[in-house]
Amino acid sequence: MKKNLILFLTLILCVTNYAQKKKIAKSTEKISKSSTALAKVDNLELEIKNTNFQITINGSGKSNDAIVIKNIDSKFIPTETKLIAFTASGTKLYLVSWTEKIVTKTENKNEESVTIFSQIYDIATKTLLFVNTQLTSKITEKVFLDRLKNASETQERLHKEGYELTLNPDGSLIQRSKTKEVKLVFDPKTLKYNEIKKK
Repeated sequence: MKKNLILFLTLILCVTNYAQKKKIAKSTEKISKSSTALAKVDNLELEIKNTNFQITINGSGKSNDAIVIKNIDSKFIPTETKLIAFTASGTKLYLVSWTEKIVTKTENKNEESVTIFSQIYDIATKTLLFVNTQLTSKITEKVFLDRLKNASETQERLHKEGYELTLNPDGSLIQRSKTKEVKLVFDPKTLKYNEIKKK
């Protein structure tokens, strides 16, 4: 009788434990499915879908209505993702920005590259209007001071390429580097950002 009671209690515990695990798995599945959007604004979602990094257009009547920003692999991990709506010269546009980080390590040299990508889209025409890329590399290198490699020192240097981008409240853009500043204004007739020359 005691053996049957112990067996019955063990069976109940196993079934209860299995049911709880199944519930947890289902709730985790729901979270992962609903948290694919990296940024949202209006009816747009910036997301990773299959092998695409894309802007998904919701409520357009088409189930797969999207603008593919780039094809990606499993190594693609965007950070600081933004999707910003703004108006430039009476036209509603959207700025997409994200950061990608790549670390390269060798025996004598480590390089950490951070690239900020910025792209402006006209969603109505699904047109890419403007692209800006800003790269910053921090390089740490072991440099030998003699031919026989007996003495060495660690050197650090910073390398920058491209422009830092600023979106102004009026929809104009400013690109800045160490030596140059460029102001750009949107022309709705040509669907282009044009540089304003300084007088």
